[in-house]
Amino acid sequence: MSLDLNGKSVLITGGTGSLGKALTKTILERWPDVKRLVIYSRDEQKQFQMAFEYPEAKHKAIRYFIGDVRDFERLKRAFKGIDYVIHAAAMKHVPIAEYNPDECVKTNINGAENVIRATLETNVSRVVALSTDKACAPINLYGATKLTSDKLFIAANNIKGEQNIQFSVVRYGNVMGSNGSVMPFFLKRKATGSLPITDPNMTRFNISLEEGVNMVLHALETAWGGELFVPKIPSYKITDVATAIAPECTQDVVGIRPGEKVHEEMITPSDSFTTYDLGKYFVILPQLTHWSLDAFIAHFSAKKVPVGFSYNSGENTEWLDVPALRKLIKDHVDPEFNLV
Repeated sequence: MSLDLNGKSVLITGGTGSLGKALTKTILERWPDVKRLVIYSRDEQKQFQMAFEYPEAKHKAIRYFIGDVRDFERLKRAFKGIDYVIHAAAMKHVPIAEYNPDECVKTNINGAENVIRATLETNVSRVVALSTDKACAPINLYGATKLTSDKLFIAANNIKGEQNIQFSVVRYGNVMGSNGSVMPFFLKRKATGSLPITDPNMTRFNISLEEGVNMVLHALETAWGGELFVPKIPSYKITDVATAIAPECTQDVVGIRPGEKVHEEMITPSDSFTTYDLGKYFVILPQLTHWSLDAFIAHFSAKKVPVGFSYNSGENTEWLDVPALRKLIKDHVDPEFNLV
């Protein structure tokens, strides 16, 4: 079936973030008759600003709902009458999470559990939770909490009983131009004449906001419950990003920050035993499913990856060079960026 959100009610936790705003734009454009679109977040200032961009007077479906995923009762109230939940709320800055570990656990783990409980106690039928490449073989607290969150959402399919609800997860790399990402940071720093490079060998996956939105909507439409979707996306070298943005700047090596990897990974060799190639995406399946694996394979023409397969940014087969990065920066990050 083709996803149709007309007449449906959708709630986005962390809805004032980069992906939440991009989802809001896409949903309002593609499905003008969406019944309700609830922007759930704890940041009143961001909601105040977003309401100027998407005012309720113009967009009759939109609602701004102040709330924290740590607050179960507030979530349960917000979920009443909601069909689909997209869980994008998270505490995501690695150094801040390392310094404030209990706060990171409360939001990323306890918040995930609250979302699951609230959906099971209301009439929500589909939940898509956002993950991160840092949840794969994590070495920092942020990644560890997101891996735990992933496991909670996948396992939630085992406790739903007879309820018609599917929980799935999407995992991807750095979102180009999102809050806190490297490209806007380098664009701001280029005027200083130098750009800080943590490690000259560092690589990262790259995905645009539009691709991230489409992946979430793909999971919302196609998930059978328990899948962890991974996109096939290109990598870049951090030094190439610096060269693309400011070739005139010096690149000063400052060392890797606590909890940072040289290369990011999205599928480990240990995941390969339950990982399938769906064409545009990989999918990591749980060890036990509540549906027929053979039927899933037949329906999606899924192909099992080789045992020992891994997917990391340093050994990727698709790369973005400097000219390609410059074009993407102009198209997705800074329209005023000079390609020359």
